[in-house]
Amino acid sequence: MVKMVYMFDEGNSEMKEILGGKGANLAEMTNIGLPVPPGFTISAQACNDYYESGKRIQDEVKTEILESLNRLEETTGKKLGGTDNPLLVSVRSGSVFSMPGMMDTVLNLGMNDETVEAVARLTGNPRFAYDSYRRFIQMFSNVVLEIDVFYFEQYLEKFREAKGYQNDPELGADDWKEVIAEYKKIVKKHKKEEFPQDPMQQLLLAINAVFDSWNNQRAIVYRQLNKIPGHYGTAVNIQSMVFGNMGNDSGTGVAFTRNPSTGEALLYGEYLINAQGEDVVAGIRTPNPIDTLKQDMPEVFEQFTEVCRQLERHYRDMQDIEFTVEHGKLFILQTRNGKRTAQAALRTAVEMVEEGVLTKQEAIGRVEPEQLNQLLHRRIDDRFQKDVLAKGLPASPGAATGRVVFDPDEAEHLSKEGINVILVRTETTPDDIHGIIAAQGVVTSRGGMTSHAAVVARGMGKSCICGCEALRIDMQRKQFQVGETVIKQLDIITIDGGTGEIFAGEIPMIAPELSKEFELLLSWADQERSLDVRANADNPEDARKAVEFGAEGIGLCRTEHMFMESERSPIVQQMILAETEEERILALDRLLPMQESDFEGIFEAMQGLPVTIRLLDPPLHEFLPDKEQLAVEVAEMQVTDSHSPGLAAKEKLLKRVRQLHESNPMLGHRGCRLGIIHPEIYEMQVTAIFNSAAKLQSKGITVKPEIMIPLVGHVNELKILRELVNETAVKVQKKTGEQIEYSVGTMIEVPRAALTADEIATEADFFSFGTNDLTQTTFGYSRDDAEGKFLKDYVDRKILPDNPFAVLDREGVGVLVKTGIKLGKQTRPDLKTGICGEHGGEKSSIEFCCQQGMDYVSSSPYRVPLARLAAAQAAIKHGLKRAEVTQK
Repeated sequence: MVKMVYMFDEGNSEMKEILGGKGANLAEMTNIGLPVPPGFTISAQACNDYYESGKRIQDEVKTEILESLNRLEETTGKKLGGTDNPLLVSVRSGSVFSMPGMMDTVLNLGMNDETVEAVARLTGNPRFAYDSYRRFIQMFSNVVLEIDVFYFEQYLEKFREAKGYQNDPELGADDWKEVIAEYKKIVKKHKKEEFPQDPMQQLLLAINAVFDSWNNQRAIVYRQLNKIPGHYGTAVNIQSMVFGNMGNDSGTGVAFTRNPSTGEALLYGEYLINAQGEDVVAGIRTPNPIDTLKQDMPEVFEQFTEVCRQLERHYRDMQDIEFTVEHGKLFILQTRNGKRTAQAALRTAVEMVEEGVLTKQEAIGRVEPEQLNQLLHRRIDDRFQKDVLAKGLPASPGAATGRVVFDPDEAEHLSKEGINVILVRTETTPDDIHGIIAAQGVVTSRGGMTSHAAVVARGMGKSCICGCEALRIDMQRKQFQVGETVIKQLDIITIDGGTGEIFAGEIPMIAPELSKEFELLLSWADQERSLDVRANADNPEDARKAVEFGAEGIGLCRTEHMFMESERSPIVQQMILAETEEERILALDRLLPMQESDFEGIFEAMQGLPVTIRLLDPPLHEFLPDKEQLAVEVAEMQVTDSHSPGLAAKEKLLKRVRQLHESNPMLGHRGCRLGIIHPEIYEMQVTAIFNSAAKLQSKGITVKPEIMIPLVGHVNELKILRELVNETAVKVQKKTGEQIEYSVGTMIEVPRAALTADEIATEADFFSFGTNDLTQTTFGYSRDDAEGKFLKDYVDRKILPDNPFAVLDREGVGVLVKTGIKLGKQTRPDLKTGICGEHGGEKSSIEFCCQQGMDYVSSSPYRVPLARLAAAQAAIKHGLKRAEVTQK
């Protein structure tokens, strides 16, 4: 049988898939000589076997657990359940990928009515012993016996009030004995049996519970959010307990080797004197900054600082460390690569290169492309006069505005209705994760910078404020109060996670400023990537933003968006309603100067970079009023105002709308089909392109138009329309005297185009894969209907690995893309290829494009930095280079 249980000194950091991240790091720290409490790890494979065996720990695994427990008892000189020197252990989860707070933990396991007396005698501290016992009963009952923690907290709060206590440390040993007795009654009431006293039974039940928590709702939601596969399972770490709640020479804390919000290379964290670790991360007490440990325990602080330096050097990354001090002795309970904001990730990566810790290529790989989106959005306008309502700890930067909600279910519900919300809680727990995902930001009245809310919000790039003790939250009335100000459910507030400030109402926001680390890391990425990165932009403003973010051209300019502006709508409708070609040309002549102005602005903004312009793509009915609404208006006028001069016009419009109506317009008269039946429309657009190009070129401005014909499925379609473009170019060149360099290509967005790409390439200078429509036509999905009705369920049930409109389907759509490139280049080796669907801004899809040897990807302007970084990571991963990086 494969080994399933490993002592800490038998593992190392390379065994994450076996031991999980936590177990591998505990093993690694043990082996490099750090003060780690001894223990052993049950492998993640044992978790998978547990589920395959009908949620039962196999006998062989139990045997290995007992053998490892005996070794742990020999190492510590203690015995689980012993009454002379009892061993107490923690039981913690540990998956391959960090999932903070998502799975279950049990501390102080081994406590019972006899061992508590032994602990009291050995420590000479009965208060500590009985406090530890009541903590164990509460945690075990909640995690293992599935009794809601509310019953225990409710009783404890009433007990404190009755005794006149403010905080838990005021309770003495006798007080805790009373609490323990009542806690046991709660267990008996809810489970119809006594609290288990056998430590081995406790241990096996706790292991079961941790395995079970791999598939609890919050863990599943977290895995879906972070795309963590469900087949990994979780390891279980059994570790001898050390206690931070043994008096004022003891404590517990969490620290990062660098600031996880800013990346500043200073120790960052917090701790509590006379407390257990759960008190810090659960937000039960608001902790002290780690710097104050220097005054409270100077020797411990010095030792801890050196351990932090050692761990960062060893792992070559920022570390998130949990520690406990027991009677002045430091113990390291965990280390892992620290979750950080995008700004912190950038600064840490760049500074570690400057420190000689990382290479530039390694630094590029340390920043997750999606994180860059955190840096590209609005922040509070400092010029606005702000009245601060309250201030807490700045747990995760960024600003957010929304309506206050106090319940995560309500946050999720309102978010689905398109309402921005701010989730306000006393503290969050892992069960609140769906509400945090739905909210624009999170505020808690308790907890610190390493509490659950802070860690999860930072990982998601959401604004978060913690420990805002000025908030008096009333969950029953659904309101909070600060002084005399009452904020009720659905009132609007604005929060600034960078300062910790909360404001009533909505505060104006301004665009972000990008840091020097941002620019530097992306400049390194530009040196590595094999793909150009372009932007999808339909107006000069978007074009300028694209250039600002480093775009090397426009990969998709959708001309239909220009037709949809309100002042042009009547002219467009006149063009559509025209009954003769002559009437249509009159309307098109009015649109021509408008289109010229559009293209002139875009060409000027792009400063000589290539611009791919897609000619009109959607069916004409999209520019007309809704058929049903128009029919109602006509019917009402026929009844109430039949002599109105406007009735005839509306009736004519309705008739034309009905003529243009299609059963399936996405597969109907649109794209190149429209240009072939009504060539005057495309001729007007091409004339506008060349007129504007000629005008700028005469001023010495370089222009590189690439004219893209949409929805081609047969080479003859492209042949006809290429001739139209060429003939129009000749006319404009004769008229203006300007020789304009241009290219003509097509968008590959139907399967037949990919399968006959060798023929289509005879008429194309470039292919741009429109993967939005290619996905629709390959799957036979209507995107709007699929995403609204069944795609989420398909992904949840693992029918599909991802939403194919978000992540390129490599096995189906990807094969067509691959085929299209291969066939196209057989005909035309110099064929330029790119992608301009939404996949052009998604990491996995960009990697696929890189592997296929495409020339460029094109994304929305705000995703250009992401695409630059993702393209570099793909090139490094696959050892690809381009001959020359485009010079900006």
